[in-house]
Amino acid sequence: MDQKYDLIVIGAGMAGVTAAQKCSSQGWRVAIVDALPYGGTCALRGCDPKKILRRGAEVIESAKLMRDKGINDDGLSINWADLMKHKRGFTDPTPKNMEDSLVGSGVTTLHGNAAFVDHHRLDIDRTIYEAENFLIATGAQPRPLDFSGSEHLIDSTDFLNLEDLPSRVLFIGGGLVSFEFAHIAARAGSSPVIVDRGERPLKGFDQDLVELLVKRGASAGIEVQCSTTITAVEKSASGYQVLIEKSGVPSSIETDLVVHGAGRIPDISGLNLDAAGIAAGKHGVTVADHLQSTTNPAVYAAGDSADTPGMPLTPVAVFEGKVAASNMLKGTTTIPDYTGVPTTVYTIPELTRVGMLEQEAQDKGIDLDVRYTDTSDWYSNYRIGETTAATKILIDRTTDKIVGAHMFGPGYGELINFAGLAMKMGMTTGQLKSMVATYPSITSDLGSML
Repeated sequence: MDQKYDLIVIGAGMAGVTAAQKCSSQGWRVAIVDALPYGGTCALRGCDPKKILRRGAEVIESAKLMRDKGINDDGLSINWADLMKHKRGFTDPTPKNMEDSLVGSGVTTLHGNAAFVDHHRLDIDRTIYEAENFLIATGAQPRPLDFSGSEHLIDSTDFLNLEDLPSRVLFIGGGLVSFEFAHIAARAGSSPVIVDRGERPLKGFDQDLVELLVKRGASAGIEVQCSTTITAVEKSASGYQVLIEKSGVPSSIETDLVVHGAGRIPDISGLNLDAAGIAAGKHGVTVADHLQSTTNPAVYAAGDSADTPGMPLTPVAVFEGKVAASNMLKGTTTIPDYTGVPTTVYTIPELTRVGMLEQEAQDKGIDLDVRYTDTSDWYSNYRIGETTAATKILIDRTTDKIVGAHMFGPGYGELINFAGLAMKMGMTTGQLKSMVATYPSITSDLGSML
């Protein structure tokens, strides 16, 4: 069998699949390989299954908010096993469907662990494959933790496959994973605790809105302990004892389950990059702005395994995969445009942002107009019983353009896209406010927020 290809893609997540299909459609002989089921983190172990579980939590919270407003929520609860079954109805068929789609596009699908042999050859479970080009799109993996007992932790993949949800769950790290899972767990009847060693969680989001989120989460039974270091995790008679230290004072927390939510790193350690002369650092494969390796011109990288300015988001991985494929096909040096890419923490309600934080804009010397609005008593929130919501829009006074938008409230994960579009297209706030939205809708609130 001829094992020579124009392109071998390492990693069958969205970046890799996108690039493989694009290059195959242009007549290239393409193969893709992954040691895990096809689909990547987002479809199988992240965004999509997480948001299916969140739907159960949304229903519980929505009914609770309408208590004494016409809805009797007595006895309403989540059946965790049935919710998991619903999740698997989406995730279980995905690997085969994705692989079938690739095969239908003319892509050779391979399974196994890949490692470079030299600049143009790859070892996949003791079979050597050769290619003119490679795309590394292997995604990320949980960051190693160095305290005693870290082997007792489960990661986000394990959490999304739990058959039973225990009554006490402790999440390590104050990032998206911990907050999103804690908000699901709380509505499913668990008592979540988030332990973060930093002074405040969710550092990539607006501090004022993060404070609202923490208070809102507390009302749902979510405890957040900041400036707290975990020194060890020990098995106990009733579960686990998590040893912590805060301001030099040691203490402990008893819990049934400990979940790793303390960040992720590029999953590239097993690729034997040195054999192919591929430079890499702690943020992934070192690439030029157009996603080509700085040390091996046959190699490109995209998504979480590449050291790029892009956020670790599936939509970013997809368009980086497209750009990398186009540059390989055409021999061009097109640079991905990251303008106007939003990111959302799918808590209840959600916290979202696009563009710069307030301090970032000030550091750039922008003549900033900060438009903060408490929207908790607006009709859109009153209608559903929500009592906590706010937005902060950052406007450059000299251009009347949005340089950053930050929102906390129900449905704002959709509304933020209009701010992202305005940034992408260079629209002024005047132009954005001229849009006539269907009423009453959350989108119709946007003009007043601006």
